[in-house]
Amino acid sequence: SKMLLEALDGDETVVFTAATASVQIQVEPVGRWFEAYVRRRNRNASVSFQELEEEAESSEESEDEEFQLEEYPMLRTLDPKDWKNQDHYAVLGLPHLRYKATQKQIKAAHKGIVLKHHPDKRKAAGEQIVEGDNDYFTCITKAIEILSDPVKRRAFDSVDPTFDNAVPSKSEGKENFTEVFSPVFERNARWSSKKHVPLLGTMESSFEEVDNFYSFWYNFDSWREFSYLDEEEKEKAECRDERRWIEKQNRASRAQRKKEEMNRIRTLVDTAYSCDPRIKKFKEEEKARKESEKKAKVEAKKREQEEKERARQAELEAARLAKAKEEEEAKQVAQQAKKEKEIQKKAIKKERQKLRTTCKNWNYFADDEADSVKMMEEVEKLCDRLELTSLQSLNEILASGSKEDSKVAVEKQVQEVNAQLQREKEAEVQMRQAARGGGGKGWNEEDLQLLIKAVNLFPAGTNARWEVIANYMNLHSTSGTKRTAKDVINKAKNLQRLDPVQKDEINRKAFEKFKKEHGAVAPTIDNAVPSERFDGECSGSTASWTTEEQKLLEQALKTYPVSTPERWEKIAAAVPGRSKKDCMKRYKVRRCAAPYGFWSRRHRSSFRFSLSRQGVANFSINLYQSSRLNIGAAR
Repeated sequence: SKMLLEALDGDETVVFTAATASVQIQVEPVGRWFEAYVRRRNRNASVSFQELEEEAESSEESEDEEFQLEEYPMLRTLDPKDWKNQDHYAVLGLPHLRYKATQKQIKAAHKGIVLKHHPDKRKAAGEQIVEGDNDYFTCITKAIEILSDPVKRRAFDSVDPTFDNAVPSKSEGKENFTEVFSPVFERNARWSSKKHVPLLGTMESSFEEVDNFYSFWYNFDSWREFSYLDEEEKEKAECRDERRWIEKQNRASRAQRKKEEMNRIRTLVDTAYSCDPRIKKFKEEEKARKESEKKAKVEAKKREQEEKERARQAELEAARLAKAKEEEEAKQVAQQAKKEKEIQKKAIKKERQKLRTTCKNWNYFADDEADSVKMMEEVEKLCDRLELTSLQSLNEILASGSKEDSKVAVEKQVQEVNAQLQREKEAEVQMRQAARGGGGKGWNEEDLQLLIKAVNLFPAGTNARWEVIANYMNLHSTSGTKRTAKDVINKAKNLQRLDPVQKDEINRKAFEKFKKEHGAVAPTIDNAVPSERFDGECSGSTASWTTEEQKLLEQALKTYPVSTPERWEKIAAAVPGRSKKDCMKRYKVRRCAAPYGFWSRRHRSSFRFSLSRQGVANFSINLYQSSRLNIGAAR
């Protein structure tokens, strides 16, 4: 048939018939690959094992090796009952090939042994034959049975009695590493499940080769198993339970031997790794490389820091030069300004002197001495207030004009200066009023005293303190001015900033007002003789109490409270010259004289402070006169 060509331009595609529907047919698996699969499934073998078997078979078919049998000298003495401990390769005459022997070689060896040792042959030769399975020929039959079965042969190879399981010691490996460990790894490579096993290599092997070698052996996958050493055979079990028990025991023993085998391999690899001079060399090279990298990093960092330091120094030097240049320019500007200022100062001085001389020559445009003195003051004011240009203009007018014109010009300039001074004074007054606070509202002496009283009455910590103080002032003030919290705060701060002279002035005015309202207060001293009461039951002793005794009594009353046993005896002992009876009488007298209780030192200090804040500067308190009761009521 010919392939359908590509359609050309203008060609049309025509469908002649439709494709038939698909038909389902049943296909049975056949062929060599299916046969290999069935064989692996029945024998419970892996693909790799099947490949090895096929390779062995192919090698058997492709090669017709010539080999010679080595007859086992102890063959005739073997006990058929102890077949498990016999060397099957030696029985068949293959002790030199062992696990390397092919199936063809095993079959050929078996054929040769059978032809020589078969019971019929020996019987025909007149040899005495042991009846039944007790003849040594049974050992030959058992050997071919095991070695011809790949699974049983692998089990026997795993416990090959000729295999050396020894692991070299560290002392042996350090002397001749490759000579000691190379044959050990080569003979243990037969247990690898993987086909290609890396070799130990030489002392010139690269890091990758050595690393691959140890990675392979640290992850070694061994096919070696120990079912051949099972102590019990499950085929001999009489029941299912016994068979299960035998299988359990066999699995446990196999797992234990497998664990010991893996520990042996791991010990071998660890010993080789610790003795391998290549590892030591690689570690030293790695250490040297890291040290070199570290040194390079340190040097790079040092260079970077040096570059940064040089850049910083360059910036500092540039900044220093720029600053020096700016300072030099500023210095030159200042010198130039100073020169100009000196020139201007000299010019102003010259113009002022010229103005004074001109006005003096015209007798300050006055007819009498009083007007002359007044005009002299005005001229000095002009000299102090006028700028250079104004002075020059005024001097030009005075130099070119008549006396009357000059007088008019001077008086006009005086009026302008006085108006400027008045404006400055008014602005200063407004600033002072703003600094005094109160939002521009006036504060008389009564409002000031009321503010001081409210501040003391509502101390810091009071909730919404300044709103409360403002409401208190609006309630008690007679000026009719409504104060806000902001007004009160500003005024209070302003009062705190007053100098002592202003505070004394406020106190003096408050005290004068207090004297006008309450009359003069008779001066007293603290050590005045206390008054005595002769009316009532509270009358005390006729002996006078001094201030020192009174202080000692008050201190003793504080020291020994009511709960103190024998209180009055101790109080009397604390007041020299006074008995228990005297102290008790004095206590009753003071309690009667002061219905509001004794005034302690703290009370007196607080009261003095309150009076001083109210503006009362000069006063004294007699703690023992009857007039004290009025003061006590104010507490």
